[in-house]
Amino acid sequence: MGMPSQPASNAIIYLTLGAFLVLGCGIAWRLRHQSKTEWLSSNRTQKGVPLALNFIASALGSGILFTYPQIATIAGVQGLLVYALSSALPLLIFGALGPIIRRKCPEGFVLTEWTRQRYGTVAGLFLTVCTLITIFLYMVAELSALQQIVTLLTGLNGPPVVIVECAVTTIYTSLGGFKVSFVTDNIQGAMVIGLIILGVISIGVETDIQRPLIEESGYLKSSLLGWQLLYILPVAILTNDFFLSGFWMRTFASRTDKDLWIGVSLATVGILVILTLLGVAGLLAAWSGAWDMSDVDNGSIVFFLLLEKLPNWVVGVVLVMTISLSCAAFDSFQSSMISTGSNDFFRNKLNIWVIRACVVAIIFPVVVVALRSPDILQIFLISDLVSAAVVPCLVVGLSDRFYWYRGFDFVIGGLGGIFSIYLFGLVYYKGDNTLASKLLLLEGGLYANDWSAFGAFVAAPFGGLLWAAAACALRISTLWVWARVRGTRFDALDRPVPRQTSRPGAFDADENENASVLETSVETGKNGRFF
Repeated sequence: MGMPSQPASNAIIYLTLGAFLVLGCGIAWRLRHQSKTEWLSSNRTQKGVPLALNFIASALGSGILFTYPQIATIAGVQGLLVYALSSALPLLIFGALGPIIRRKCPEGFVLTEWTRQRYGTVAGLFLTVCTLITIFLYMVAELSALQQIVTLLTGLNGPPVVIVECAVTTIYTSLGGFKVSFVTDNIQGAMVIGLIILGVISIGVETDIQRPLIEESGYLKSSLLGWQLLYILPVAILTNDFFLSGFWMRTFASRTDKDLWIGVSLATVGILVILTLLGVAGLLAAWSGAWDMSDVDNGSIVFFLLLEKLPNWVVGVVLVMTISLSCAAFDSFQSSMISTGSNDFFRNKLNIWVIRACVVAIIFPVVVVALRSPDILQIFLISDLVSAAVVPCLVVGLSDRFYWYRGFDFVIGGLGGIFSIYLFGLVYYKGDNTLASKLLLLEGGLYANDWSAFGAFVAAPFGGLLWAAAACALRISTLWVWARVRGTRFDALDRPVPRQTSRPGAFDADENENASVLETSVETGKNGRFF
C-alpha cells in the first residue's frame, strides 16, 4: 500500500516524459516554418478556453503538493482558503491591466517592453533583471520540488528524473518556442484537471476520518497567523505575478479583450478549486491520523504521508499528475525567460539558432542549483519580497495622471522598498543588524509566530512608494534648478505627446502583419525618459 514497485514507478515516469517529448516534437515539426517572431510570441491569436487552460498549467507546478497541504496544517481552513484565494484571484489583474498595457504598447509581448517605453532603457533593464531572476528561482523551485516528490512517492533517486525532464522540455521548447509551450500546456492543463478530479475522488473515498481529531486539531478556528496571511499572501502573490513573463505573453496572445477576460476568469475558478482540494489533503492527513499533529517538522510532506495509506494506483495517478504539472510549468518558464531576454537585451535581433542555443545553455545552472535541494518556500519568499517592493512603484506609471513620474522614481522606489525591509528589521529587532539582514531573506519563514514577516510585507510596498515620492521630488527640484542655472525651459512637468496606438481589443491584422509590427517596433520604438 502507498508505493508502486520501482519498475512500475520507472515505467510511469519515463513513459509520461516520453509521451510529452513525442507530443512536443510533433507540434514543433508542424511549426517548423514559423518566423522568429512567431517563435517568440503569439500576439492576438488565442481564444478564451485555450487561454484558461494555459493560465492554469502555467500557474500550477509540482510544488503545490507541498505548500497548500502544509498551510492547512499550520493555519487550518482559514489559512488554506486565504492561500487559495490569494493564488487564484490575482490572475484577474491580467484581465484588468492587459488591455491597458496592450493599448499603450500594442507591439509588445512582455511587461518589460512597456516599462522600457514608459520609463526608459535603464528602468526597463532593471525590471528585466528582476523578472529573469524571479523566473530562474521558480525554475529552481520546480525542479527541487520534482526531485523531492519522486523520492517521496517512489523511493527512487530524484536527480535522474529531473535531468530527463529538463532534456525533454528543452528539446521541444528550443525547437518550437512559445507556441509549442502554449499547445502542450493546453493538453497538460486538461490532463491535470482530470487527474486531480480522479485523485481527489479516490482520496476522499479511501480516507477514514477520525472525528475526535477534528476538534483536537483546531483547524476550523481562526488564528492570528490566518489574519496576518490575509494581508501578506495577496500582496506577495499579486505583485509576484507581475514578474512572471509567461502570464504576460499569454495576456498579449489573447485574440480580444473578451477572450482575455474569459481566459483569466475560467482559470481563476479552476485554480481556486484545484488548490483548495489539494490543501484539504493536509486536513485529511491530520484528521485521519496519517500525520501526527505534533510532528511539525514533517508538515510539508503531509500530502505524501496521506498517500502512504492509499492504494498503489492512486499514487500512480498522482505521479503522472506531478510529471504533467512539472513539465507544463517548466516549459513555460523556459520560453518566457528566453523571449524576455531576447526582447530586452538583444531587441529580437538574434538569429533563431542562437536563441535556441540559449534555451539549452540556461538549463545547466538551473539544474546545478536545483539539485542542491533548497527550501522551496524560501525561494518563493525571496522573490515575493522583491516584487512587493518593486511592483507598486511600477504600476504608478499606468495612470496618465502621473505623466510626470519617471524611470528614476520607479527604480529608486523599488530599491528603497527593499531597503525599507532592512530598516523595519532594525526597528523590530531593536538595532540587531544581523537579524535585520536576515529579514531581507525571510529566514524565519512566512509562518513565524511573530510580526516580522507581516512587517516586512508592509514595509516593502509602502516604503517603496515613499522612496519613489521622495525621488520624484528630488528629480523635479534638480531639473528646475538646472533649468534656472542654464537659462533653459523647465519641462519636467510637460505632458508627453500621445502615441498613436491601436484600438484595445481589436484584431484586424493577420499573422504576417503582426510579425512585421513586432520586428520593426522593437528597433524603432521610442524609449521613455528615465530622468
